[in-house]
Amino acid sequence: MKRLIAKLVFMGSQGVGKSSIITRYIKGDYKMDSEATIGASFMYAKVMIRDYQITLKVWDTAGQERFRSLVPMYYRNADAVAIIFDVSDRESYEQVKYWINEVRKNTDTPVVYYVVGNKTDLAESRKVTYEEAKEFSNYVNAYYWETSAQANIGIQDLFTNVGRNLIEIVESEKPPSNLKLEVDPEDLQNTNKNNSNTSCCRI
Repeated sequence: MKRLIAKLVFMGSQGVGKSSIITRYIKGDYKMDSEATIGASFMYAKVMIRDYQITLKVWDTAGQERFRSLVPMYYRNADAVAIIFDVSDRESYEQVKYWINEVRKNTDTPVVYYVVGNKTDLAESRKVTYEEAKEFSNYVNAYYWETSAQANIGIQDLFTNVGRNLIEIVESEKPPSNLKLEVDPEDLQNTNKNNSNTSCCRI
């Protein structure tokens, strides 16, 4: 079993559902009237993919204007960031570019970017189309995802996709040093055995 530890930071305007997405995935729970995050909160999320056990250190940052100066201390050294907006609130969508620019200005390590349109259950009130948000995400080199924390749509797949992309980075030719990969000693022994068996039989 390979163990990967990564930092995932949720950002976005107040009321877009950042906390609800995280709570829905980790606890399988949803509250209609959740309190606004003050500063930031922290939770662990587990993702299992192939022979990888991924532990995501998930930071949920506050969206209120008065806390914005604190956000950089939370996304520093992030491996992935998810910028959330409410598909029924165009102003929250317009803020996405601001958040992406902020992270890019203040980080010097590789970051996987996700733009996430939440509250897709509010289809009749929708102000931002899938096509528009997807086109923008492609433009800023981010993955686009849609979710509904209330209806539990797209949540599991979002975290799984983050895990897959982190694995892809770790398995690349030049993985960043900030991603921590641990391999069980048993797996290492088995690999060494296989390698020695292979080498002994070469002609």
